[in-house]
Amino acid sequence: MVGEGDITGSLSRENAMTELSLYRHPLTFLRAELGLSMGAYAARVDLAHRALGLGALARDRQKVYRWEAHGVVPEPSTQRAIAALHGIPDHLVDTSAWPQWLQAACPPERGADLPWDQAATVEVLCDLARGGSVDRRGFLTLTSAALSSSILGWQDALAAMTAPTSTGRRQITAAMVDHLERRLDHLRHLDDALGSGELRDLAQAEFSFIAGLVKDSRFDEPTGRRLYAAAAEAARCCAWVHFDAGYHAQAERYFAAALRASATAGDVLTGAYAMSFQAIQSYTAGDPRDAVALIEAAQIQTRNRATPRFRAMLAARAARSLSKTGDRRACARALDQARDALSAGPRDDDPAYLYWVTLGEVEMIAGSSALELGDAGEAVRRFDAAMAADYAGDDQYPRTHAIYLARAADAHLMLRDFDQAVEVADHAVRCLGGVDSARSSATMAGLRDKLAGHRDVPAVRDFLDLTA
Repeated sequence: MVGEGDITGSLSRENAMTELSLYRHPLTFLRAELGLSMGAYAARVDLAHRALGLGALARDRQKVYRWEAHGVVPEPSTQRAIAALHGIPDHLVDTSAWPQWLQAACPPERGADLPWDQAATVEVLCDLARGGSVDRRGFLTLTSAALSSSILGWQDALAAMTAPTSTGRRQITAAMVDHLERRLDHLRHLDDALGSGELRDLAQAEFSFIAGLVKDSRFDEPTGRRLYAAAAEAARCCAWVHFDAGYHAQAERYFAAALRASATAGDVLTGAYAMSFQAIQSYTAGDPRDAVALIEAAQIQTRNRATPRFRAMLAARAARSLSKTGDRRACARALDQARDALSAGPRDDDPAYLYWVTLGEVEMIAGSSALELGDAGEAVRRFDAAMAADYAGDDQYPRTHAIYLARAADAHLMLRDFDQAVEVADHAVRCLGGVDSARSSATMAGLRDKLAGHRDVPAVRDFLDLTA
């Protein structure tokens, strides 16, 4: 039981432990900022609820725990009290879903107000390279409005087409940038095979090295553009491994740096590629409408510059984003566009980072989209089509393949084909044997939870026991 005297108490052991771990919910972060235990926070919400004339609330720490850990959504009047406690206007509560509107009470994204010029790009890159303001929040911090502002800033900076100028003493040559690009290619392939847990430190070191070159270098214009493009891709790699590990706020910072560096480079494709990955973060951990907006902006900016393979990648990402919004028709159109673009075949000017864009990958995305839209039969057909196509699977992409296999098992489970669900789930477990990826592990944990509801089926029970 929490007494009135506990309401303004100092940070409890519970919150001290939270500080040492990842903040996975904005309410956990805001509560820790106030130095309140779950019970003390419940008491604060009760007082705010009373002050609004909405009556008394039970001061139950378990309520707060369920909000933070189990995705339970507070009652509308309770949300009003929480908003009042943190000074969040009612109109944000009305126009945004829980817990997205809590972002309004979180500290603003560092560097969001900087101009879109070369000096600001260098500042953002170097701040990240120094490890400044490491953000351990496992939730998105950018509001939809802030993300829209970032997209507009990127578009305006690209339209200005200002060439980067030399900023230091060290001479950077085209041959040096060749080496940097090859190192980034190796990093991408290592990430495919090993996952974010193994690669995060290496990706950050690579990014910091390139950021140092950007800060203190001399170059001609073509080399300077390539150097900044390499910085953008290094930032995207860092964003991706942080996202895969669940560090969403830090991933946002790297995505923002990638956009700035690509704009300074005048490289619309590298920026659009980063946006396509940020869209995955948005539809996974935020508002899927933000993902749609990111892909639409990328498609508009690359309309006359992208190869068919690049267009296929963006169309497939658009389809997945649209499936999250429930737009079945638009999703189907985007998938058709992706298949049509891929049918044009590869080109010599395809960016090297598009090696993974194949018909098999598009069909895996189609299967995931069908599952999202509740069509388990179509999901199974699309996953089977992917395996029959050119999907590399276990050897090259064990992390991604494990996620897709888990979704395929989920589809079989929805169809009550328990034997096939277990067979595919077992395949997914084998894929994850050498991969360190929080996202993949969470996907498998979710599948196990669903299978646990059918423990009375012998094959399901055996799988759960053997993989416990």
